[in-house]
Amino acid sequence: MSKIILIEDDLDMQELLTDYLQNYGFSVNAFANPLDALLDLKKNDYALVILDLMLPHLDGFEVCKRIREDNNVPIIISSARGNLGDKVLAFEYGADDYLAKPYEPKELIIRINAILRRLHPKNNKKQIGEFIIDEDKMEILQNNHLLELTKIEYEIFSFLLQNPLKVLSRESIAQYMESELKDRAIDMHISNIRNKIFDDSKSPKYIKSIWGVGYKFIG
Repeated sequence: MSKIILIEDDLDMQELLTDYLQNYGFSVNAFANPLDALLDLKKNDYALVILDLMLPHLDGFEVCKRIREDNNVPIIISSARGNLGDKVLAFEYGADDYLAKPYEPKELIIRINAILRRLHPKNNKKQIGEFIIDEDKMEILQNNHLLELTKIEYEIFSFLLQNPLKVLSRESIAQYMESELKDRAIDMHISNIRNKIFDDSKSPKYIKSIWGVGYKFIG
């Protein structure tokens, strides 16, 4: 599980991003005070930093500069300041990417995964039991056999696989996909996935139905 430090003083935005990142399997430590975050960065190892520019006590550019004095951790700027001058300055201070608010949280996930893939090119495949998720190709293999999944089926099954034994509501599945899929549509896609992985809904080996809530991966 990749560990991310989020430096964001807007508490609503901080909560939104933290929840979203955690839903995608990241561990998040969030700070409103950049001085506290800098201290924490010296004590702990992180895979990535998400940094706002307009912060109390210390400007985000200065935070970026101080991080770069002794740490090569990737930094993504997340800021409402979207003019070209700020972007150029951020990269000069050592930022790796820049997202101007407002943006869709899914775009942040895409940028994070792109950076982590560049840094750890061998980590783009995840094995969960007899399944392998190939995130670059958006494919899932079962016992090295490629499953013929649609894009929606891939996203749903990938979400289940990466949250083993965790009950995922239909609402959380739709939210993860940034979709307005209705419950019956999600049930239909789950049924299709079960057929393709040879799972019996009455005696499940992989996907268990949680009555009135959703599903969990048990394999």
